[in-house]
Amino acid sequence: MSKGKLVVISGASGVGKGTVLGRMMEKREDLSFSVSATTRPPRPNEIDGVHYYFVTKERFEEMIREGAFLEYDSHNTYYYGTPRRQAEEKMERGDVLLDIEPNGARQVKQAAPEATLIFIMPPSREELERRLRGRGDTSEDQIAMRLKRAVWEMEQRWWYDYIVVNDDADRCAEEILNIIAKLKD
Repeated sequence: MSKGKLVVISGASGVGKGTVLGRMMEKREDLSFSVSATTRPPRPNEIDGVHYYFVTKERFEEMIREGAFLEYDSHNTYYYGTPRRQAEEKMERGDVLLDIEPNGARQVKQAAPEATLIFIMPPSREELERRLRGRGDTSEDQIAMRLKRAVWEMEQRWWYDYIVVNDDADRCAEEILNIIAKLKD
């Protein structure tokens, strides 16, 4: 069996990455999703080991010292990282999707130059703000911080391999699946 592709998906908070990734997984059951570790508290309905591995800041820093991450970063006052062993094991079985931010994407590209990086853009800044507010689980301070961060993240899109606009989650998912299919050619 050939080794799967490593596909990094990035985009600002609120751009709809989770929805798009969910649609992709529904359409292609052979994809696997790399579950990130984080120090942020779970949102309502998030399950440890499914949506994220929720760990303490102390445990995360210990994992950094152990070299346990393919990539990691800190933003919005929390750590996020991709457990190296999990990603490598999943690649033995097929294509692996990573949902990470631009600093992490750069780390992955350095560690695995064959990785494909795809950046999801919102249709507009106004739509991004509307989506963030629509979550109903984010304070005004967090929204302001995420919008400031979003500007920086969107500026990073130019060094990605592909840029896809999420104006419709199904269309966006299909476009990314087509990109992944072309990687096999």
